[in-house]
Amino acid sequence: MIKISAILLAAGLSKRMGEDKLLLGYRGSPMLQQTVNLLSELPVYERILVTIDTRLKQISLPPDIRSYINRFPEKGQSGSIRIGIEAATGTHYLFLAADQPKLTLYDIMPLLESIKNNPKSIIYPIVDLKPSSPTVFPTNFRSDMLKLSGDEGGRKVRDNYPELNYMIEPEHPQNFIDVDTAEDYKECINND
Repeated sequence: MIKISAILLAAGLSKRMGEDKLLLGYRGSPMLQQTVNLLSELPVYERILVTIDTRLKQISLPPDIRSYINRFPEKGQSGSIRIGIEAATGTHYLFLAADQPKLTLYDIMPLLESIKNNPKSIIYPIVDLKPSSPTVFPTNFRSDMLKLSGDEGGRKVRDNYPELNYMIEPEHPQNFIDVDTAEDYKECINND
């Protein structure tokens, strides 16, 4: 039986932005609140948020989401991935990035639905001919994910198994924009 553990990674230090991008306003609330609300909507087995203490105090956390604090975010994304995986009990991990505030349930459903016919594949969207987030990993990649270090993310594991990659072209690719810089944020706000 497929049980999806949705893990929202929200502990990054926003180095390229120069300020805490996840607390910037988007549609009347912090960007992080937008992605937390989306996490709560997902029809999954469990919902996990990995963030830092100061951000957790700035949002309203629905009761169906378990939160975990990354106390060492400066050590890179691999630490948040490890925390999420160690907390998860499902058969698949759906990793979401907290800096994609335009994503909707409609955007993510094709990824979730693809698991049924591709249960052993790494599933992700392709936007402008490049891999994007969110990404689904079956739990048989758990040991590979736990070996990541520093700022290594799931991309390294994905690239090691090209034969197991399953790509989806989203219907609304503009919703997959990730906000890394002030220019990205401006584009996200202006094209809303």
